[in-house]
Amino acid sequence: MSRTGIVVEALKTLGPIPRTMRAGVYREKGIVRVEEVPVPEVRDGEVLIKVAACGICGTDIKKIFQRYVEPPQILGHELAGTVVAVGADVSKWKPGDRVMSFHHTPCGKCFYCEKRLFSQCKQYKTTGLTGGFTPINTIVKAVQKARVAVGESVLVIGCGPIGLQLLMVSKLEGAKLYTSDPIAERRAKSLALGAIEAFDPTNGKLVEAIRAKTEGRGADAVLVAVAHPALVVEALVAARPGGRVLLFAANDPVTKIEFPAAAVGIDEKEILGSYSAAIDIQQAAAGLVLQKKLPVMDIVTHRFPLDRIQEALELAARPTAESLKILITHP
Repeated sequence: MSRTGIVVEALKTLGPIPRTMRAGVYREKGIVRVEEVPVPEVRDGEVLIKVAACGICGTDIKKIFQRYVEPPQILGHELAGTVVAVGADVSKWKPGDRVMSFHHTPCGKCFYCEKRLFSQCKQYKTTGLTGGFTPINTIVKAVQKARVAVGESVLVIGCGPIGLQLLMVSKLEGAKLYTSDPIAERRAKSLALGAIEAFDPTNGKLVEAIRAKTEGRGADAVLVAVAHPALVVEALVAARPGGRVLLFAANDPVTKIEFPAAAVGIDEKEILGSYSAAIDIQQAAAGLVLQKKLPVMDIVTHRFPLDRIQEALELAARPTAESLKILITHP
């Protein structure tokens, strides 16, 4: 079937596709404006997705409020929606399918793809959407990278949306979970989601507390879900000799981290990084959500229409005790 024929079929099924659409456009540091922009043209091998909802990611906040990328751009890469048109040579998807989309696409055949380091693939780094990733895929990848195992004591530092998802996935692996966050409401949420105990780090006794729960050793793994250099040092101290520290949030190109060399060179602690998603675990990751094995909706606290996107971004940049995951929804 020709490209034209496929698009016509989509129009018959779902109604006419407009020439323009409304989008939140990142225009200057800290500012996103709702504007009328052209609807993307469907080319061969492509699909057009009508967005139903898009989560606000910490990466979006860094890009917008710290100007890590140059405007103008349409950001947002945690989307779910419906296919409304498909191009030539598309056979797996059809108009009406409810989908999510990856932010980047690996080539599948380079050195890094063969090693399952998809996020280091050159094509992965040079392709992208203005909407994409599933957050749960990135979380599953991180927990796998940290080698969280049944019976291990795991400390999650930071109980925001990312930290709580790390907790949920680690719990599925059979680990004993402990958390740390200065906000009481977030500590309470972590307990509701399965943490054994939640610590207030502001009293300066986090390391002492986790050692008391692990016969003086420290955590087998510490998952850091806050982008603050000082917390990496604290995480290394909180981990037992031979333990692992997984950095999830420390991924910007500016931050520099210093830590005692002996923590790695003598205590044999590992510092691990995890960036983005892994395409080969998507089915399993999606299953965790669709089969309701993870209570992901328990951490969604706010939904904003597109017209209030700036308000939503401001809340995400300066979270309150009540705010966790924030979504932008579309009619």
